[in-house]
Amino acid sequence: MQLSEQEVIRREKLTKLRELGINPYPAALYPVNAKSKGIKSNYEEGKKVIISGRLMSRRIQGKASFAELQDSEGRIQVYFNRDEICTGEDKTMYNDVYKKLFDIGDIIGVEGELFTTQVGEITVMVKAFTMLSKALRPLPLPKKDAEGHVFDEFNDPELRYRQRYVDLIVNPSVKETFVKRTKITNSIREFYNKSGYLEVETPILQPIPGGAAARPFLTHHNALNIPLYLRIANELYLKRLIVGGFDGVYEFSKDFRNEGMDRTHNPEFTVMELYVAYKDYNWMMDTTEQLLEKVAIDANGTSKVTVGEHEIEFKAPYARVPILEAIKIHTGIDVANMDEVELREAAKGLGIEVDDTMGVGKLIDEIFGEKCEHHYIQPTFIIDYPKEMSPLTKEHRTNPALTERFELMVNGKELANAYSELNDPIDQRERFEDQLKLSEKGDDEAMFIDQDFLRALEYGMPPTSGIGIGIDRLVMLLTNNSSIQEVLFFPQMRPEKKQVELSEEEKAILDLLKPEGQMDLAALKGAAGLSGKKWDKSMKALSKHDLIKVVVEGDSKTVQLKS
Repeated sequence: MQLSEQEVIRREKLTKLRELGINPYPAALYPVNAKSKGIKSNYEEGKKVIISGRLMSRRIQGKASFAELQDSEGRIQVYFNRDEICTGEDKTMYNDVYKKLFDIGDIIGVEGELFTTQVGEITVMVKAFTMLSKALRPLPLPKKDAEGHVFDEFNDPELRYRQRYVDLIVNPSVKETFVKRTKITNSIREFYNKSGYLEVETPILQPIPGGAAARPFLTHHNALNIPLYLRIANELYLKRLIVGGFDGVYEFSKDFRNEGMDRTHNPEFTVMELYVAYKDYNWMMDTTEQLLEKVAIDANGTSKVTVGEHEIEFKAPYARVPILEAIKIHTGIDVANMDEVELREAAKGLGIEVDDTMGVGKLIDEIFGEKCEHHYIQPTFIIDYPKEMSPLTKEHRTNPALTERFELMVNGKELANAYSELNDPIDQRERFEDQLKLSEKGDDEAMFIDQDFLRALEYGMPPTSGIGIGIDRLVMLLTNNSSIQEVLFFPQMRPEKKQVELSEEEKAILDLLKPEGQMDLAALKGAAGLSGKKWDKSMKALSKHDLIKVVVEGDSKTVQLKS
């Protein structure tokens, strides 16, 4: 492992601490009795406190030093004075340990007394301190120049998501997003628990990936010698519990779909699913309005939320628009009575890419997704989906071609999906068989036939309404984040590229390219000032490492940095 100069120096300090008899990673409990926020809100002059945190800044002025400690609640100023810490003749703890062997990023414990500086800042006068964890890598802290301009911020998305632990240390606002996420899930739990519904857990490893139309992850159980799937939804298990006699069950479910990744999709995501007996989708719409209004207020103190350029109002009631009517409004085409061939031609006419594996349901879904979905910024229930789109949904009570289903659209994206649940086992079997036909046509997202679920329905399931709410998307909305990666502690990432060891000549070429990202080949060569042999060797190495590319346009040759 190649270490930077800073990393080498920190390891040398680690050795010196041990030589002084100081364990840089002590095992004993450290008796913290105060936190930064509590100290400031309940300040008492002269109060003795024991705090701990990460050393984030310091200003050493001879025998005194002001520093900042960051704990789980924020930052607080601490004051190190050599004569307060080293009351005898031995000044080692201040002169050598604190001044020379401590670094920004180290986690330390401090015992001291509270006082207020001349400029009114609450501060801890340090009487004793302890090294709790020596940091061997320097933190990428932002810096300010004389004019107050901030630079060297840790804001590269790839690095932030891959090294979330660093992101949380140096970007305090990131932590607030995840604190709010917990407030949101707690608010939902409180709403459902007060209604008497039971939070449950259902299998993640499933013999059949049911409950949704999606491509699953496949694994193998060695002891049973059977294939198993990571769940794509928990719907069918929760409905088994309704069959078993529970009136209302819900689960915060980790689901997995082996599909694309973008700003609103991660292969591992969280959905809250609720099923309540003796209810229908109209009741579920009313309940969802009440829930989301409460959650928005609990998270932000108001039912209005700013999302990008829009102010979204979660206060009930929400508009209710039939999906076929929405398509007619936004495309001018009435697809209500079209067959598969006509729908495919209509989609092509709208410039939508389709193929022969798509049935009626998927074609309508594509048309709505491409041409309608983005128009619904304020919370809107899109209702009454065609039967082909909804294999687990009860037939509409007034139109047998439709089902009693809604999707909640907010800010142009689906937030929730809900049904009056299909509880006719014969109808359900026929719907599953229709899905099997789609699978045989090549639709790799078509549903499997779950024979055990059909058997459960044959024992009788009461009229039931169910809903799935995308928790990650809800958190995105309520924290004004446009990327799902911002609301997941550890989003899925491509494998990290191996660190490339570069020569000084190669580094010099990259440094010349970084300001603009590209440069004329001849100008770059002149600025690098390398001999022909070193230039050729360096350029070949940078190309081999996939760090640069040379673009030729006519007589012009440009060297570009590759991301």
